[in-house]
Amino acid sequence: MGKVALLDKGHLSYKVIEEAAAAVKATAKRRNKGRSKFSCLSEDGRRQIRDTVVFMRGRRYAESTVRTYGGILIDFLLLINDKSLVALSNDDIERFNQEFILRRNYSISFQRQFIGAIKIFCQAHPEAGIDVPQLVRPCKDLKLPLILSKEEILDLLRNTRNIKHRTALALLYAAGLRISELLYLELCNIDIDRRQVRIINSKGRKDRYVVLARSFTLLLGNYLATYNPSKYFIEGASGGMYSAASIRAVLRRSCERAGIRKHVTPHTLRHSYATHLLESGVDLRYIQELLGHSKPETTMIYTHVSRKDLLDIKSPLDVAVEEFAKRDKPNKNILLSRNTFC
Repeated sequence: MGKVALLDKGHLSYKVIEEAAAAVKATAKRRNKGRSKFSCLSEDGRRQIRDTVVFMRGRRYAESTVRTYGGILIDFLLLINDKSLVALSNDDIERFNQEFILRRNYSISFQRQFIGAIKIFCQAHPEAGIDVPQLVRPCKDLKLPLILSKEEILDLLRNTRNIKHRTALALLYAAGLRISELLYLELCNIDIDRRQVRIINSKGRKDRYVVLARSFTLLLGNYLATYNPSKYFIEGASGGMYSAASIRAVLRRSCERAGIRKHVTPHTLRHSYATHLLESGVDLRYIQELLGHSKPETTMIYTHVSRKDLLDIKSPLDVAVEEFAKRDKPNKNILLSRNTFC
């Protein structure tokens, strides 16, 4: 017999499973690589990393931040060859910047993360010889987020065949959730009667409420009746937390079916949610609250991608064509697609 065509209660195609499995393997490979790097450090270096991790966890940093900063600091200590803490200087910071970050053409975001990691490292090790006040993060790039149109969102959901996956992607968009918020969401925090979802301990350790779309509640009811999850809103085969890699694989496959060629990530759905709210006339202050942003400046980025005001601006080309038609060809249409105006 050939490969099993359908799994996961008959809804999920084998190809999607293969993609999800490949993504999980890639994640495991990166983790193993991090462990092997850690083992290359001296005993002092390993102790410094452990102490920094304990310091961050004691101050309740997000686990993703702990992993990211820990990995960067391992690379830093390997490059400077495990210098003693008191021997460290800002020259070592510049060396890492030149020989590791710039040589590998890493992003400004990575460079900013490195400075953040070093500042925490120095808090955990006050004896380090680094002059922290002299450390300056490079300015952020103003990169506008990728947005899907409302039509593309609907096409994407229609082409998500598995009801569990469709429900997951629909909630990412309908409530503007981060992927981590979706994965950690428990059933006890969903109030269908009040159409509210409570997001607990999100980014910045902030709780918030988001609204359930009326059009989403029927899909939600069908999903709950079909899968009957016990704890988490979206659960894996063993009843545990679903993986981010699986969500990304499903999203990629749905985009292919829908003919969407853009590079769409789960966060694209959150960006689209915020932009569509703004275009619908929702005040930025409410959007900030719904997204859980600490600073209004973060929410302001969506004013740069919203089309609401831009669509009201008439192009000078349209103005020129209209004026030409009125002045010289009052009874004719001007078609730029033809070789000559007629």
